[in-house]
Amino acid sequence: MNEYHIKISNLLACLWLFSVLVWSPVEAENKAPESVEGAVTTPAEQAKAMFDEGVVFVDVRNPRLYARKHIPGAHHLDLKSAFDKASLEAIIDYEEPVVIYCSGAKCSRSSRAAAFAVSWGFKKVHYFRGGIVDWKNAGYPVETSDL
Repeated sequence: MNEYHIKISNLLACLWLFSVLVWSPVEAENKAPESVEGAVTTPAEQAKAMFDEGVVFVDVRNPRLYARKHIPGAHHLDLKSAFDKASLEAIIDYEEPVVIYCSGAKCSRSSRAAAFAVSWGFKKVHYFRGGIVDWKNAGYPVETSDL
């Protein structure tokens, strides 16, 4: 191997190492936990059954993603700007079930929102970890809205 190839090989090795060290923790931080203490982790099939029963759904994604596709009738409470105790109280009583979702297993918004709801005293919080991704993959209905 000549000097040029050695330099290129070293550069590629450094770039690979950099990507492993820098990007892996970011992905791990953004991954949603499997469960939320005090909430019921709810798979798509159970979420659909609850939807059919008229249980309230809360989408905590940003407005752009909510407008693109959401579960029909879901209330939109962006975690970063609209999700608080008063806004949730305006939608449901403390003893009513609620299903909280976001974009899926790579989105941690729904886990954080579910943890907040539990800490505020809501008794029947369902954490739909799979979110809109699992919902769409199961072939369940979605709707769009204007921004």
